[in-house]
Amino acid sequence: MSPVVTLDRVTKSYGELVALDEVTLAFPRGRFVAVMGPSGSGKSTMLHCAAALDPPTSGSVLIGEVDVSGLSETRRTQLRRKHMGFVFQSYNLLPAITVEDNITLPLRLAGVRPDRDWLGELVDRVGLRGRLRHRPAELSGGQQQRVAIVRALAARPDVVFADEPTGALDLRSAGQVLDLLRELVDELGQTVVMVTHDPAAAARAHDTLVMADGKVIEVLDAPTPEDLAVRLTRLTGEPVA
Repeated sequence: MSPVVTLDRVTKSYGELVALDEVTLAFPRGRFVAVMGPSGSGKSTMLHCAAALDPPTSGSVLIGEVDVSGLSETRRTQLRRKHMGFVFQSYNLLPAITVEDNITLPLRLAGVRPDRDWLGELVDRVGLRGRLRHRPAELSGGQQQRVAIVRALAARPDVVFADEPTGALDLRSAGQVLDLLRELVDELGQTVVMVTHDPAAAARAHDTLVMADGKVIEVLDAPTPEDLAVRLTRLTGEPVA
């Protein structure tokens, strides 16, 4: 089975700054992958290139077997809508509409009829059945992030990209969101790629990629938070809390 996303010698430069330096990666199906590294290591740039949000300067990015590197923005947008879901630290919910409308809005914009059975299963799984008529401001931060996760999964994407999804949450809510992401992988076969600065969050993943200076410098298989903090300090030269 081919990987969901493949990066082949991807470089991303901004003038003289090389944010990614010939990175080669393959994200397999049904895995939860965390990406860590110090500020400026290239982890967010890698996510943006992998998610076809930003074209590489050189190298290729494949979504399934489609090379998106040279596609127009319109075509990349179409591929993202069909194959990818996104979860961000800021939730990105529209405050004036209900939870249900926030979940279904991307589908409606894409001209796709929502699968009510699938959405019902997701809503029940995240415990939001009684909140669909509420507006985002009436929900806790953890509940809002769960809405964002359901929205990301509504179109049955091949991969969900999560950029610091627990960064704005308290410890309890963060733990619930991370548990949910892991359950989606283990029970539904979803692929999740998560950028995080938190060793405890990364330890929920199957694999953790450690980045520094625009390169992947180590791939860790299910490390503990303590082991990950020690390794990150050694690999990057920066202390990790």
